[in-house]
Amino acid sequence: MPLPSIWSPSASSALLASRHKNTGAIVFPPYVENSPLDDAHELVEIDGEGAVYSFTVIHPSPKSGEPPFALGYVDLPGPVRIFGRLQGAQRPAIGDRYRAVPDAAFGYVFDRIEGSAQ
Repeated sequence: MPLPSIWSPSASSALLASRHKNTGAIVFPPYVENSPLDDAHELVEIDGEGAVYSFTVIHPSPKSGEPPFALGYVDLPGPVRIFGRLQGAQRPAIGDRYRAVPDAAFGYVFDRIEGSAQ
């Protein structure tokens, strides 16, 4: 069974998540339809723009030919904190603004919103 999309069909940078019907707690990625937890949750859109909470820069082996890249947690409204790859021309900083965008390899990555340096 294929996994559901994490992207809202109605908004370009909105992600889909599950919100608990009683507590309002948000879970990302959303629960699949046949999950035993699905009945207690509803599918909601969350804004894909947020601020970097924490990050690290990964330096792959020179043999791999891969350049260094950043991974980090981004706090989105809701509140929800999502882990992913941080992309952009500059090294990230705590508080920088990023936007979730679709990515074929990872499902999503975060692109830096220019002019967002703290």
